[in-house]
Amino acid sequence: MEFSYSNPTVIHFGKGKIASVSKAVPKDLKVLVIYGGGSIKRNGVYDQVTAALADHDWIEFAGVEPNPRAETLDKAVALCKDQNVGFVLAVGGGSVIDGAKYVVAAAKYDGNGWDILEGKHKVRDALPLGAVLTIPATGSESNIGAVITRGETHDKLPFMSPAVRPLFAVMDPDVMKTLPERQLVNGLVDAWVHTCEQYLTRSHGAMVQDGYAEALLRTLKHLGDNFDARDCDEWRENLMWAANQALNGLIGAGVPQDWATHMIGHELTALYGVDHARSLAIVQPSLLRHQMEHKRAKLEQMGQRVFELAGGDDLAERTVDAIEAFYEALGVKTQLVEHEGDKAAAIDRIVGQLERHGMVTLGENKEITLDRSREILEKAVA
Repeated sequence: MEFSYSNPTVIHFGKGKIASVSKAVPKDLKVLVIYGGGSIKRNGVYDQVTAALADHDWIEFAGVEPNPRAETLDKAVALCKDQNVGFVLAVGGGSVIDGAKYVVAAAKYDGNGWDILEGKHKVRDALPLGAVLTIPATGSESNIGAVITRGETHDKLPFMSPAVRPLFAVMDPDVMKTLPERQLVNGLVDAWVHTCEQYLTRSHGAMVQDGYAEALLRTLKHLGDNFDARDCDEWRENLMWAANQALNGLIGAGVPQDWATHMIGHELTALYGVDHARSLAIVQPSLLRHQMEHKRAKLEQMGQRVFELAGGDDLAERTVDAIEAFYEALGVKTQLVEHEGDKAAAIDRIVGQLERHGMVTLGENKEITLDRSREILEKAVA
């Protein structure tokens, strides 16, 4: 267990905390406020941000899509350069915050921003970034990662850099009151799989990381089992905090991590428009069954400590069944149906994208080859 861990993002958590933007954003820098489709103007968040920035010089950029597209974000990059923007404030969910991370990095780069995703440019400098979270799911508000899509070529790729970690994140659970049920479900599933990617690997003896991951999984399971209580403050607060803690770097510090479910799931989103969280629910059960040899011990541990299942030779298998049942109880499918055509052709297309993106050895053991990804997809595609 060897690691270096630092998370300097300042969290402003609780009702009315959007007002803290006023002091958190420097008044001597021109600010670009980035947001998505306009829901923040309907739910009052935009008005609160506007009030907080009353004494600042700021402009705005709207229209960042779910699974943010480089083609859109490049327009915001150009705006930053043309208007001498000195600070970016992302107001939205993970897609908006991920998109803003691309913008603050590309704004400090003279080349094509997509070079960042292809690894041709390593991000060491970026504009300062703050976040006002409106959809709990990805943890992007206090981590160093982002995932960006290029619509023209159906590419969906990640990048990571400490330079794009938000300086602060405002997390007001009240903003969740107007979220559609689908987005709340997606947030639950996304946080669940984020935790699993760092937990369901192999035994390693890091008791704090395991224990914290299990606490998060039990919390998320409780929220899912009590989804009817989603309109109460306690439910919203716990989902927002759990989703943040699932991917702020702590439970993954010094332990093996998987992320194969994400890499395969990204292709389902890029090719077929599947919601990110739902792509994970499609891939994960099939992947866990395929990797049972390597994950049996941790699946048994999860079965006992999270689902409270009885022991037995088939405990790991029953744990995967329980994960699948958890998704299905939330109305989330565990097989791909969006391909709307020939199963073999869909699998060929997904595997082809994995190969093109260099995703040829995945998982904590780097042993999920393209052939094994194909075997996983055989079970995951309807």
